[in-house]
Amino acid sequence: MVKEHGTTTIVVTKGVSEANREPGKSCLVVFYGQNLGKRYFLDKDDQLIGRSDSAQVRIDEESVSRKHARVVSMNTGCWRVIDLGSTNGTFVNDQPVAEAELNNGDMLRIGQTIFKYLSGTNIETKYHEEFFRLTAIDGLTQAYSKRFLLETLDREFHRAIRHSRRLSLAMLDIDHFKQINDRYGHLAGDTILREMSGIILRHIRREDVFARYGGEEFALVLPETDRDQAIHIIEKLRQLIEEYRFSFNGKNISVTVSFGVAVAGGRDTAESMQDFIACADARLYEAKQTGRNRVVG
Repeated sequence: MVKEHGTTTIVVTKGVSEANREPGKSCLVVFYGQNLGKRYFLDKDDQLIGRSDSAQVRIDEESVSRKHARVVSMNTGCWRVIDLGSTNGTFVNDQPVAEAELNNGDMLRIGQTIFKYLSGTNIETKYHEEFFRLTAIDGLTQAYSKRFLLETLDREFHRAIRHSRRLSLAMLDIDHFKQINDRYGHLAGDTILREMSGIILRHIRREDVFARYGGEEFALVLPETDRDQAIHIIEKLRQLIEEYRFSFNGKNISVTVSFGVAVAGGRDTAESMQDFIACADARLYEAKQTGRNRVVG
């Protein structure tokens, strides 16, 4: 363990895996950030990641150092990432590292950009599978994407109307999120989005769909759930988030979330999926205007 820039940096060492023994077959895929889906093949023994024009993997972000990290080939055919004393650190699977061996599927975070490391045989197949995943999953939060949400909600809404089934929709966003970004920085904001999403994903049912709608706004689709059940579920989530200890660089950050809830059928007589979303969004706005950190349904 190495102490650096006031944060704890972990040196990760893993055993050599057979999946990593194919030099020239590995690549980094942009999983979240600019140039989503872009591949960087690891076809040189030593490649620089950073903001510098000379970097083989160039990331044009203020939170990224000019010479941030290197990815180097090992004699075993594996690849290793080495932090170059960057200002904001290098992370593998959300753990800060001084250096770490990359294993197939590892998430490498540099600044606000997240790469997924792919290695081994059938790299084209893996890439296309991953690209499909990019359209369904938000890389930062691991919530579903807006595209997946709209496709799912369209299907569930028409099913609920046609068969008189129960369906609830909650729109939610983080209170005063701009102030958090302004005060603590965008990396802190990303950390909060990721951790808040993790709380919700751990406490919903398999059939529920939690998705990032845009920025700090999210949606939660609750099939076979009436208004009272939805309010009970969402109030529990609100309390869990309020009580959770969010922190970044050793500083505690108070986080609350507001929710607006609509239910298909009953008094919410939405004629279309768009009207259904607008109804939940209007109640989210009401929650914001009447004090925040509350559920309006």
